[in-house]
Amino acid sequence: MLVLSRHRDQSIMIGDDVVVTIVDIRGDKVRLGINAPTDIPVHRREVYEAIKRENEKAARMQPEDTRSVSVPNSAAT
Repeated sequence: MLVLSRHRDQSIMIGDDVVVTIVDIRGDKVRLGINAPTDIPVHRREVYEAIKRENEKAARMQPEDTRSVSVPNSAAT
């Protein structure tokens, strides 16, 4: 793991396309601004882990597992 010290308004580069900027520091919390291309997903780790779990769960589903899922009625409008 690379550990860097930065001050407010300073940035680090990840590759050529991702910029992480220290936006604010309040007590034990640091606010980061992340500028990345739209094709690079950026999530908090707990959100990333939840997405990963849901994707793995969906990948294990069998066709019969979807029979109880209701389909929205798009013709109702």
